[in-house]
Amino acid sequence: MRFSEKLARGALGCATMYSLEQKASITKQREAMHTLRWTIHDIKLLPDDGNRYEIIDGELYVEKQPDWEHQFVGGQIFAFLQAWSSQTQAGMANLAPGIIYTDDTNVVPDVVWISRERLKTALQKDGKLHSSPELVVEVLSPGADNERRDREVKLKLYSRHNVKEYWVVNWHTRSLEVYRREHAVLTLDKTLDEGDVLESSLLPGFRCPVSQLFISL
Repeated sequence: MRFSEKLARGALGCATMYSLEQKASITKQREAMHTLRWTIHDIKLLPDDGNRYEIIDGELYVEKQPDWEHQFVGGQIFAFLQAWSSQTQAGMANLAPGIIYTDDTNVVPDVVWISRERLKTALQKDGKLHSSPELVVEVLSPGADNERRDREVKLKLYSRHNVKEYWVVNWHTRSLEVYRREHAVLTLDKTLDEGDVLESSLLPGFRCPVSQLFISL
């Protein structure tokens, strides 16, 4: 859920306890919350409470600490990608790196893979990526808002910023969606289930049985 919506709902829940003047003030606060454009400087002021804060086009998104299954699946994907990378020396995989596109757009994908060529220019002194890796992976968290963020908002974002492949993993259904770049847009190429093998033209020779991503769940 968007952070501004959470605050607004909280304000509405308390509104009946206030006078008409106070209610008018709350209404103004709600309007400000919906028009506020967040930046990376605002993120730095938020508490270090274990939540994941991301800004996309000035809108703040908050995700609670991921659960065990979410982290396990992300770790499995990272392990397969990094094993392939170690053999080929073509690039690197990483877990939850910060990507700063602009002051009002920065995200923390679950897993990425980036070629050594892109890494040279993307990784800056602050330890964050400032341009896209070739591959981004998001493991879905429960809830309609989280699904919309990963399947719609982030899909459009990564399309704009030259991500070549985008994998969306759903551990509840034990499936994986593969989006590939066609005509400058990430489009759904296939949906894989446990009986399939994940391969990628971006990673020659890479093979991962989808069932292995969920093997202990």
